[in-house]
Amino acid sequence: MYLLINNERLIGGQGASQLLHLSLLLLGSLMVASAGNFHQDFDITWGDGRANILNNGQLLTLSLDKASGSGFQSKNEYLFGKIDMQLKLVPGNSAGTVTAYYLKSPGSTWDEIDFEFLGNLSGDPYTLHTNVFTNGKGDKEQQFHFWFDPTADFHTYSILWNPQRIVFSVDGTPIREFKNSESIGVAFPKNQPMRIYSSLWNADDWATRGGLVKTDWTHAPFTASYRNFNADACVWSNGKSSCASSSPSSPSSSSAWFSQELDSTSQERLKWVQKNYMIYNYCADAKRFPQGLPAECRTS
Repeated sequence: MYLLINNERLIGGQGASQLLHLSLLLLGSLMVASAGNFHQDFDITWGDGRANILNNGQLLTLSLDKASGSGFQSKNEYLFGKIDMQLKLVPGNSAGTVTAYYLKSPGSTWDEIDFEFLGNLSGDPYTLHTNVFTNGKGDKEQQFHFWFDPTADFHTYSILWNPQRIVFSVDGTPIREFKNSESIGVAFPKNQPMRIYSSLWNADDWATRGGLVKTDWTHAPFTASYRNFNADACVWSNGKSSCASSSPSSPSSSSAWFSQELDSTSQERLKWVQKNYMIYNYCADAKRFPQGLPAECRTS
């Protein structure tokens, strides 16, 4: 399959890069989040029977056919946390399909933290699309390819969200860090509780090669699978957080994630992924921002 080992990239990085690549694959095979129960943690919100919770709440599947996609959302709202979910993406010819997995607050000035998985023709790589919205404004896209086949098995996709940063990770390997840059006037999502959402839907007007490749409905139904949800997070309920204080010194919010930052090993992994597998970075798109790159891009 594609991108299991991309020889050109790895040889270019010589032996150390090869070793790091293999260690990341091994780490991915060892990552197992503690399993939540989908009956307890989530509500199926749309799809008319195309979303199903199976295996006594341990597995959830979303399906898409020509008539409709499907989706679910968390029962809880969260204000900061570390969210893990294992996904196995639509296999084969998934062109035109999008599997979205994200945090989002309600309203017209919403906050949002996005993973979106853009399908492709058989043998061509998925695109992992990430974005961050604050007060309804996004435009902070970064996109990646994978260093493995995300359809062959389950892999863990994580969002670390604390007052200092948002870190997107795959199998424990950070792929993106969005730091709190409020000191230079960049908005950061920290005031609006968010639910977890996921959906599988048809987006063949834009998802694959800008809409040039359409969904092949002869392959329907398309199915994505979920398991091992875990939220180490502050639950927001009735206007209050389950973490008594926003201070990291508070006993109830002293979990490591609340003040976590990337150590040197994680920073090296982040650089490796971004060097070898990042395919779009808004911070490098000068044509898109003729008046100058966003402020957070100029400081990072």
